Amino acid sequence: MNKRIFTLVFALIIALSLCSCVDQHAGKKNSNKDEKKIIATSPATVEICNKLKIKLIAVPESSFTMADEYKDLPKIGSPMSPDIEKIKSLNPDYVLSPVSLKNELEKKYKNAELKYEFINLSSVDGMFDSIKKLGDKFGHEKEANALIDEHKQYMKKFNSSIKGKKRPKVLVLMGLPGSYVIATDKSYVGSLVKLAGGENVYTDDSKDFLTVNTEDMKTKNPDIILRASHAMPDDVKSMFAKEFAENDIWKHFDAVKNGKVHDLDNTLFNMSANFNYRDALEELRKLLYE
Repeated sequence: MNKRIFTLVFALIIALSLCSCVDQHAGKKNSNKDEKKIIATSPATVEICNKLKIKLIAVPESSFTMADEYKDLPKIGSPMSPDIEKIKSLNPDYVLSPVSLKNELEKKYKNAELKYEFINLSSVDGMFDSIKKLGDKFGHEKEANALIDEHKQYMKKFNSSIKGKKRPKVLVLMGLPGSYVIATDKSYVGSLVKLAGGENVYTDDSKDFLTVNTEDMKTKNPDIILRASHAMPDDVKSMFAKEFAENDIWKHFDAVKNGKVHDLDNTLFNMSANFNYRDALEELRKLLYE
């Protein structure tokens, strides 16, 4: 009898000792080798789970195309405002969300007593760090290591292709209809520019975006101006075209004089790191060096 009790207690201690390396809500832990009931709340987190062959029980509503296997799964609302009651009713083991929404979602998850993890999708490097941690946690190490090895091989080839090229100075604008901000190298688009060898004229240790006047931008004298959109890309493109046509200061930028102003494809250059990053880097290679 005592031996049986000891065995049960020992098994319980082992189970409780297993924990995640990803930023997560502290709660009851299960063996990370068992299949979990997981909900992903953004297209980017869905895509990562798909690449890792991690099964999902629900996905977000989104205009972005997701794999066919998810089309019949329950939808839990938008990435910015998921339906907490719907999520709770599905009784997930974990909810996966991008860390960029941590401030908006963490309190809601805590109040609903949900276990959650926020995935770093602010850069390509952050995405692959998260892939490693999620693979380890959920027993998909093989898939994670294969993705990481493939990424390393691609970056080795990409870096070789731009070796010795002069690094252009780049101003990155992130637009919403009616307004825009500066994207630093802490933002996803900014991190792509850095990965492609460009020198972002605005850097910051903590902020993804800055509000800066055009006079200050002019002093940075960027070689290239990239214009990205947070949402509603057609409206943002029109907004930028009007701003550059009607605000006289832009014609004094060398980038404008030299025809080095480019609108970025919203499907490649958005707010969260994703597996389109290779296409984004190939596009940047053309824009920065050709």
